[in-house]
Amino acid sequence: MSTTPTSTNIATFERFHCSCNSGDIDDIASTIDEVFLPDAVVHSPLTAGSGPETMKQIWRLLLRAFPDIHVMVDDTIVDHDKIASRQTVTGTHRGEYRGLAPTGKAVVYEEIFIIRFSDGQIAEVWGVVDTLTQLRQLGAIRL
Repeated sequence: MSTTPTSTNIATFERFHCSCNSGDIDDIASTIDEVFLPDAVVHSPLTAGSGPETMKQIWRLLLRAFPDIHVMVDDTIVDHDKIASRQTVTGTHRGEYRGLAPTGKAVVYEEIFIIRFSDGQIAEVWGVVDTLTQLRQLGAIRL
């Protein structure tokens, strides 16, 4: 069976996604080192920067705040060198997050990520996260 750039990108996406749901920061960090290019650019509501360390910083923050975080892929669209993924995130707020002390509250929110690949590795990530819903559920914002 031959592999195409698209199938390699899908396998890389799935490898990263599965690792993120492991809850194990060491596994996530080593997977990030494996699948992200050294100069990968990350555009996220939590932080922006380049390199695998930026993504590791995001996951350290998320796991500290939501140790049971789980990301469910709802839809995936593949187009040449990009994958777009609509996801539902669940977790329980058990650690500091954006200056908010742990509340013990459960959150459910949606996000969309677009990932660009180069030679089977992640070269750039754009994230749009429904932080309004997330922060409302945590009681940080009242409307």
